[in-house]
Amino acid sequence: MVLADSVIYVNGRSRQRCGTIEQTLRELRRGSDSDRTFGWIDLSEPDRDELTTLGTEFELHHLALEDATVAHQRPKLDRYGETLFMVLRSALYEEATENVALGEVHAFIGTDFVITSRRSDRPDLDAVRERLENQPELLAHGPPAVLYALVDRVVDDFLPVERELQNDLDEIETEVFGGESTVSKRIYRLSREVIEFQRATGPLMEVLDGMEQTFHELRDGVELKRHLRDVRDHAADVAERVESHRQLLANILLVNSSLHSQRQNEQATRLTETSLRQNEQVKRISSWAAILFTPTLVGTVYGMNFTHMPELDWPSGYPLSLLLMLLVAVTLYAVFRRRDWL
Repeated sequence: MVLADSVIYVNGRSRQRCGTIEQTLRELRRGSDSDRTFGWIDLSEPDRDELTTLGTEFELHHLALEDATVAHQRPKLDRYGETLFMVLRSALYEEATENVALGEVHAFIGTDFVITSRRSDRPDLDAVRERLENQPELLAHGPPAVLYALVDRVVDDFLPVERELQNDLDEIETEVFGGESTVSKRIYRLSREVIEFQRATGPLMEVLDGMEQTFHELRDGVELKRHLRDVRDHAADVAERVESHRQLLANILLVNSSLHSQRQNEQATRLTETSLRQNEQVKRISSWAAILFTPTLVGTVYGMNFTHMPELDWPSGYPLSLLLMLLVAVTLYAVFRRRDWL
């Protein structure tokens, strides 16, 4: 386990950075009831045993600890007595691969402590901490303010991802109607990314509902509820757009399949028409070959150099031969013409 950061806050301002969890516990126990004191412990990739030890120190529920050791969970907000356990999924669009890279953060929120556990560098909790420390009036609300800031950061990271997915959709539409042969693969890949992104954005509305109920129970939670409303609007807008992207991709896939089938049918039609034209040419050539075959046959027979051949001494043999050739040729021409071969 790596202790990324551990800070004690008093009345919305940083009082001390602690190098160990034990030091953080001592400083928390030293805080007075009149001051709003809480500690924020940020952990990087803790294992089961380390979380169990931490759970004993802060009296964390064993079910929450079990969930914190399992990655790839859906966003949720569970209450265990006075402690909340929250799971958030962050997102980052990778331009080079057109992938949506998802991160995950687990958070335990108690009355005087916040424990965040992350297995990647997303979301950027350092930026969340810096923002809160620059707004002491917000941080003075204690751990609920950190809860709000975490969700707000995650939702803010969703917005550019959604815009990039919209750009990919526009490009895919252009490729589909432009007849790109590899667009189907890109549609399937983007559909997978949108589904993964939707798993991070969709359940977030339930988390916001739970947060609103939690802030409602606070004595001074009105200001946090105002901030939360803005986050809810953005989260709802992103969730609706992602669902729209998913439906649009399904429609684009159907359109692409239809256009692909249409192009295949057009190619088959052109091949059929070409084959028919070739058949017509073959029939014409065959017809003329048959017409010319009979005169050639007669002429070939009488062109033999035999001395004793019948009909050679006929005075009318030559005109009869020509007449026979002409008659057969005309008859074949008429027959082929009737059958539309010529």
